[in-house]
Amino acid sequence: MSSSLTDLLSAALAARAPLIEQLAAEQTDAYRLFHGTVEGAPGITVDRYGSVLLVQTFHRPLTAEQLAELEAFYGGALPGLPLVWNDRSGKNSRIANALSPEQQALAEQLSEFSELGVRYRFQARHAGQDPWLFLDLRAARRRVMQEAEGKSLLNVFAYTCGVGVAAAKAGARHVVNVDFAESSLAVGKDNARLNELPIRVRFIKSDAFAALRQYAGIGQPKVVRGKHLPPFPELAPHRFDLVFLDPPRYAKSPFGVVDLVHDYAALFKPALLATEEGGTLICCNNVARVRREDWLDQLDRSARKAGRPLREAEWIAPEADFPSRDDNPPLKVLLLRV
Repeated sequence: MSSSLTDLLSAALAARAPLIEQLAAEQTDAYRLFHGTVEGAPGITVDRYGSVLLVQTFHRPLTAEQLAELEAFYGGALPGLPLVWNDRSGKNSRIANALSPEQQALAEQLSEFSELGVRYRFQARHAGQDPWLFLDLRAARRRVMQEAEGKSLLNVFAYTCGVGVAAAKAGARHVVNVDFAESSLAVGKDNARLNELPIRVRFIKSDAFAALRQYAGIGQPKVVRGKHLPPFPELAPHRFDLVFLDPPRYAKSPFGVVDLVHDYAALFKPALLATEEGGTLICCNNVARVRREDWLDQLDRSARKAGRPLREAEWIAPEADFPSRDDNPPLKVLLLRV
């Protein structure tokens, strides 16, 4: 690094000043303060989640000097916000670094933060690895809130249900969150309770393929090639005004394979068929090497093949706390009118 870490942190904070002011007016106290890949220290990120700063490292651990610089800088720039460091530079991105007893207690403490007036739970360290809300999806959640009033929403790969809770807060009439992890849905239920929502949001523990195929009217057999599949909830065919699809890069289950590089269409087709005619499907792809024009072309061809051609496509870019060198960020979000 040609500049000191302190200089880089200071420049990043100054660049975000207008955004932070805007977000505060929108009842948001969660955002990325430092995006090291673009801002001079690859592999280091700093996020604010309400009253806690979360530092994560993905390429190599912090040195003692770097950790001291981070604590000193933010102690002066944002006093009163304690810092927790999670080193995820090892195999499988698992958190590897031990903390002092005081830091460990802080990391495991439940707290709250707000985004666009919606309240969410936060815990810097929990049974999983990732934070309970991905901040680069704020622009997508913002758009969902703009679209949601009076509409039905299906949120697939819902994780902690941030999109579903935001939609319900914004006036959606019916919201269904689908995720395979009970622990993630439990956080989603806590998020829903925090917001005293005007509707009762639904949470379904299911493989995404099983849920999408049933909602799409394709159906999900219980036996495939003579092999019994794991139990899954039985769902009636239903089309939603809004469908939000945010799959992981790769995942394999008895129901199918999620592969964002080679076979996004396997998920896209049932998601499309579960969307109302004239409705909106929002798709996410977080694989950096997938070119967005190629991905859109794949979805367009898949939609035409399914007899549901795309009427309109709009890119939703991450907000200014997630800068990109070439305006082609790793996270790609497409809003499709279908």
